[in-house]
Amino acid sequence: MAASLGLTLYNLGQRRDPAEAGERPARPAGRLVWLHAPGEALVSPVRALARRLVEEDGLPVLMTAPQPGPDLPGVILQPPPPDNPADARTFLDHWRPEIAVFAGGQLRPAVMHETAERAIPMLVVNGKAPAFLRERDSWYPGLMRQALGRFRAILAVDEAAARAFRKGGANLSAVAVVGRMEEESTVLPAQEAERAALSRLLSARPVWFAAGIPEAEEAAVLEAHRLALQHSHRLLLILMPENPSRAAPLAAALEASGDWGVAERARDEDPQPETEILIADNPAEYGLWYRLAPITFLGGTLSGKGPVRDPMEAAVLGSAILHGPKTGQAGLVLGRLGAARATRAVASAAGLGEALGDLLAPDRAARLAQAAWTVASDGAEVTERVMQRIRAIMDGEE
Repeated sequence: MAASLGLTLYNLGQRRDPAEAGERPARPAGRLVWLHAPGEALVSPVRALARRLVEEDGLPVLMTAPQPGPDLPGVILQPPPPDNPADARTFLDHWRPEIAVFAGGQLRPAVMHETAERAIPMLVVNGKAPAFLRERDSWYPGLMRQALGRFRAILAVDEAAARAFRKGGANLSAVAVVGRMEEESTVLPAQEAERAALSRLLSARPVWFAAGIPEAEEAAVLEAHRLALQHSHRLLLILMPENPSRAAPLAAALEASGDWGVAERARDEDPQPETEILIADNPAEYGLWYRLAPITFLGGTLSGKGPVRDPMEAAVLGSAILHGPKTGQAGLVLGRLGAARATRAVASAAGLGEALGDLLAPDRAARLAQAAWTVASDGAEVTERVMQRIRAIMDGEE
């Protein structure tokens, strides 16, 4: 299909990137799925999709994103091609994907035109609204309609998003509301024998976990624990400092104060009936503590730049989540959890102590934990539907 006037005008303003002609990793033999995440908020669901395509279908995956995250087995991570015809052709000549899946709705007209010219099927997943990579929409007559018209399927997160794609010019038959794909959420491991032994040792004691606590928040966590002990005198705090090297001096300082009964995990000290605080120091054991503690407070959210740990780690393991006002890069995730009433936000040590005391009622913590688990696992069915659509297209069934 010849380039439209809108696409021609768009391409006039795009310059080639000299770095794009540099060396790339070798293309794997056989079939290849190309997934694109245009921004940070979409990286996690795209990585979850990539992981399942590799593990369940044995398909090599090329994932492009400005910041794609850590390495994934079987997935080639690359920056996206610049949106101009020459760089798009160079990119596609090298990778030769069998299908191209774009998340969110960001439109890259030059790349999408070159992809369509090669008869490579294109999909939008987790579609929210169509928008150009460069916001000069009015300069390019008919360009959005042409770009959207090239997609085999546009899978929107909700009806409002579907309306936005239809209004932008997408084929009505191509747009479907399927929901939001699952986030990437690794279930942290734990030694079952260790978990079972500690569970027996703690018996019916109420437990909460302060995860990744910066030194600046230690006093607030201790004050909250002191307040919560007024509601439950057998309450145990498991405290994991953000910096593991802080564990030993913190334990020593607490013991020296004479105010607390302290056990130190690094010294193989198990919590005794008189232990009020267990100081942990091994980041490899986060999965153990999430499993043992029905309530988790996310360190870094009271006075830091946001949670030190991914909130979904606690959510998928059934621990109710407390957090402060500083959400940082986890803002979107905590926003979704908050909207589902799956977390409790606090503003201070007193607020943390009050919320903790409230959640010591097992049914209340369980409701939060169940809601958090539901959010964490909610998109698995949507991701499965996306995978079925990808399989059908690649197998020539649609």
